[in-house]
Amino acid sequence: MTDGPAGAPATGPRITAMRAEHADAVLAIFQAGIDAGNATFETTAPTWEAFDAARLPGHRLVALDADTLDADSPDTGAPGGDRVLGWAAVSRVSTRDAYAGVVEHSVYVAPAAQGRGVGRALLDALLASTDAAGIWTVQSGIFPENTASLALHRRAGFRVVGTRERIGRLHGRWRDVVMVERRSPAVD
Repeated sequence: MTDGPAGAPATGPRITAMRAEHADAVLAIFQAGIDAGNATFETTAPTWEAFDAARLPGHRLVALDADTLDADSPDTGAPGGDRVLGWAAVSRVSTRDAYAGVVEHSVYVAPAAQGRGVGRALLDALLASTDAAGIWTVQSGIFPENTASLALHRRAGFRVVGTRERIGRLHGRWRDVVMVERRSPAVD
C-alpha cells in the first residue's frame, strides 16, 4: 500500500482480472524481472499466446494504478490510462487428477513499483482466488538471492519446504531454488 497525500488515507493498487489488453505491459514487466537475473530460469518473455495458454484463466491478475508511475514508463503502460504495476498468475503443476488442486504461481512487479505493497496486494488477491476455487496448494520456486520475494511469501503464510541445490543453469551458472508452498486453510 502507498501513502496518499498528507492526511489522506493509504491507498493501494486496484487488482483486477488480467486481460489481453494488458499483454504488452505484463510481458514487459516479465522481461524486466528476467533481465534482473533473480526471478526465473527463463531468458526471454514468451509471446502473449504462449503466456495465455500456460496460465489458468480464473487466476490471472494485474495491479493497476493511474497515478503512481510515470506515464512514459515503457514497462507499465496499458490502454485507458491505467498503469500496470504488476501481475500474478498460476499454472497447473500436473494434468493428473491427484494434483488438480496444486498450482505453481508467479508474482512480478514493475521495477518502479517495487517496495510499495503491490506484490502483497497481488499475492493476497491471488490466494483469495485460489482458496475460493478449492485449490489446496499454491507453490513456487524462488532463487535464494531473491530475498524480497522470500520475505513476501513468508509474510503471506508460505513455508519453505526445501532447497533444490544446483537444479538448473542460468547464463552458465548453477542456481539453487528455494521451494515454498502454502496450503489453503479453506480446503480440508
